[in-house]
Amino acid sequence: MLLFFKGNLVPSIFSRLSAVNGTNLIAAAAFGLGAFHLAAVSGLISISTMPLRLIHVALAFSLLFALKPVSERLSGTRVNQVLSAGLIAAVLAASLWLISRWKAIAFSGGLTTDGDFYAGAVILVLVFEAARRGIGLILALITLTFFCYPFLSPYLPGLLHGRGYSFERMVLFLTTDTQGVYGIPIGVAATYIIVFTIFGAMLSRLGASDFFFEISIRLTQGLRAASAKSAVLFSTLIGMVSGSAAGNVAVTGTVTIPIMKREGYAPHQAGAIEAVASTGGQLMPPVMGAAAFIMAEIVGVPYTSVMAVAILPALLFFGSAFFVVHMQAVKSGIEPADTDQSDGRPISAVLLQGAPFIGAFGMLLALMLFGFSPFKASLWAMGVLIALDIVRSRKVDLELVKKIAQSVSDGARNVITISAACAAAGIISGTLGITGLGSKIALLIDIAANGQLFLALLFTMVASIILGMGLPTTAAYLILATVVAPALVKFGVPMLTAHFFVFYYGCISTITPPVALASYVAGGIAGADVNKVGWTAASYATTSFVLPFAFVFGPGLLMQGGFADNISAVVTGFAGVACVAAGVVGCLLSPLSPLNRTIAIAAGLCLLMQTIPTAAVGVVLLGWLLFQQRSEKQVSLKS
Repeated sequence: MLLFFKGNLVPSIFSRLSAVNGTNLIAAAAFGLGAFHLAAVSGLISISTMPLRLIHVALAFSLLFALKPVSERLSGTRVNQVLSAGLIAAVLAASLWLISRWKAIAFSGGLTTDGDFYAGAVILVLVFEAARRGIGLILALITLTFFCYPFLSPYLPGLLHGRGYSFERMVLFLTTDTQGVYGIPIGVAATYIIVFTIFGAMLSRLGASDFFFEISIRLTQGLRAASAKSAVLFSTLIGMVSGSAAGNVAVTGTVTIPIMKREGYAPHQAGAIEAVASTGGQLMPPVMGAAAFIMAEIVGVPYTSVMAVAILPALLFFGSAFFVVHMQAVKSGIEPADTDQSDGRPISAVLLQGAPFIGAFGMLLALMLFGFSPFKASLWAMGVLIALDIVRSRKVDLELVKKIAQSVSDGARNVITISAACAAAGIISGTLGITGLGSKIALLIDIAANGQLFLALLFTMVASIILGMGLPTTAAYLILATVVAPALVKFGVPMLTAHFFVFYYGCISTITPPVALASYVAGGIAGADVNKVGWTAASYATTSFVLPFAFVFGPGLLMQGGFADNISAVVTGFAGVACVAAGVVGCLLSPLSPLNRTIAIAAGLCLLMQTIPTAAVGVVLLGWLLFQQRSEKQVSLKS
């Protein structure tokens, strides 16, 4: 695969473009960023950790400032160009200074100069601006709030009181140490995440979306609500690649939402179904959202362990979405479609088209299971993808090389906002560490919960959803992992479980009103009121607000119990989400009365709680509902 990055192949791609302009320069810069990181993680370039992170921030921020305007009002204006050029020059100059100084600082035990301070101060200012441009004002303000704590802590009362730190000390700590801006989050962005964003972009450029959609259509053909079920399945498959809820909606929603509307779903229902399905894609192994790689690094476990923990919750999430779709179709009287939605090709031709994607995913999984690092596995998977595509098409031409180069460029563009979030999270985690604020927040939750684990989980859930509103999942998780996850660990919750708890809520915050990014995108595509889409999506995902509690009390749901526990977790888990879905939609075998809807939700919650007494109660309630529904159906048939 690396042959494509050598010789005259890359220049020939860009020589075919029109005269060099800003767009072409950005494309070339993005390609350079992606190619540099591919060379670094593959071992073609030998580079130490700190320089790699410094270069990543310099290049990613430069690209971000070139792509994202100062504001929508100034977009395309000369003022924006001048300001952005100034910021690019500043980040390159400050980064070059720190790159030239990192060895001297490290080998001297942390001795710094005035130049280091000034360069660090510039970097911090640029991190705030990158977070504002790339993610939004919310993240920038949250980061600024934490950064100001050391200067305000001497004047704060009670538990929040601290001795304080000088501005110079904070700047140098956050920019010359690996516990601040250039900490673990940026390290993950510069290795794991950028390689997987390139892998995802390459899958997309080579036609994975068309293949996944065709497979989804064929698997759901002839079923009731086939279009909605194919939308759920399609979003699952694409979500494994994109790792972004709003991005997933933008990619799949333009195809699936119109089909669902034609099948009989109301616009807000179609948008809500797509938003929920796209959100769950971040939970689906093998390629989960970017936050999953960061979780593995923070917790200190192999990525395969995160995958193992995520598999059943992801299946339950999508099982819940399937149940909601089906029961909504039953309630709305939507019948199976008479026409064939597929393209009419034989299944052998479809599988031949998808052979490169199947082979790439197979290679990715196999290598990670054999202990390869995720980014090494993804490099080999990209090689297999390209090789099988060549075998399938029986040619190597300029078009293929262009697609590969565009994939590298697209992947680099996709990582820049994630890098901004990671750098901002480095400021937050560094501040929490040096001031001890993290342990104080954990203590506050402990005091408020009065030693009760359930209350601690409840407070953590509320904090997770509030902190996650308006933020992409990666940014939300980075904040939650440093602020609230340690509180659960203090209660004896295993670290991986605690981090998965907040990660899960960080994911579903994208469909939680009043700020629900995935729902907003889906509402725009569906032509429906975005708030109505948001609240409908939140109701469809009711099960998701309960599942993380069940993870903690029932380790079988995370595949961390014994064999019997894990098997019973699968059975009761799917039965539980089906019951909750029936209660939310108001239909099981037929429409439910308000009382029976309440009973269905109660049955589902009992089944999800993973204890023998509650499971027994849930089985009894579910059995009673089924018996009653069948009796009512027989009476209606006789009459």
